[in-house]
Amino acid sequence: MQRRQFITSVAGGILAPMIYHPAMANSNTVNVIVFPGAQNLSMWVALEKGFFKSKGVDVQLTYTMNSTELRDGLANGKFDIAHSAVDNSVAIVDYKEQESVILMGGDSSLNELFYQPELKTLQDIRGKVLVVDAPNTAYALQVKKALALAGIPDTEYKLNPVGRTALRLEAMQKNKENTAAPLNPPFSIQAKQAGLKSMGRLVDLVGPYQGQGMFAMRPWINQNAAIIERYISAWILAVRWSLNPANKNEAIEILTKNMKLDPFITEQSYQLLTTPGFGLDQDAQFSQKGFDNLLSIRTEFGKGRPLDEKKLVDLSFYERARKSL
Repeated sequence: MQRRQFITSVAGGILAPMIYHPAMANSNTVNVIVFPGAQNLSMWVALEKGFFKSKGVDVQLTYTMNSTELRDGLANGKFDIAHSAVDNSVAIVDYKEQESVILMGGDSSLNELFYQPELKTLQDIRGKVLVVDAPNTAYALQVKKALALAGIPDTEYKLNPVGRTALRLEAMQKNKENTAAPLNPPFSIQAKQAGLKSMGRLVDLVGPYQGQGMFAMRPWINQNAAIIERYISAWILAVRWSLNPANKNEAIEILTKNMKLDPFITEQSYQLLTTPGFGLDQDAQFSQKGFDNLLSIRTEFGKGRPLDEKKLVDLSFYERARKSL
């Protein structure tokens, strides 16, 4: 019931964008698209504690169904900013040949690899079905790498691309033929409650990884430098507030309010979000080691074209915003 309530609440955000400041569009309005999940704590904090407002930024927030919708919406100008696995930004450059640019870090992906309780070891995934968001980006590639390191090539299992994390968990619960999937909080916590097994954290299985981050299209970036810096400075303040132990109880309340789940689940989510090296990055710093690993995994499994790494990331706005604080 709690999981269904969360999916229902998120579906409402997809049918009609969640507008926190219902003013007419202006130069201070930013249209942002994200995946639902606990990783949005900094976004919710920045909205509810007034960090965006203090920097003169109005945010219109939409939750996406899957990576394809997110990438298409950003590339087509429907949205200005995305917070998601930054591999999606690389995919826009790779597959659409449009200039999407990563502007800030976020987290490690917060993913664990879950599989059905009937399986005895990871090797039992051979010949089975792996549930993913989209087959050629981000966490699907991260899991492919984990399985390859375990000696399981991607020719020995099938992919079932169903979309965002809630749908992956639902697919595993409805059909045991959906053998494994990468899940992050709160869905990873719900998976454990449902009896699914965790093979471990993906950063432990494949090494450092730049998971969620902020990215936007270069034409929009070139026209909105000032608001980008103000947006990032508000985000950094929200991350600092979120990671401050003194704010733990209020942070859990914000998670509970926005995810509409039991406080136990949101408290467990908060513990994961504040775990060093796994949860939210300090000041939303970009992990170069994590990004290098991401690109290496893309080269191995994404089968994309060679890209100029210098054009994929621009941290100049982030550095100026951070110095301003």
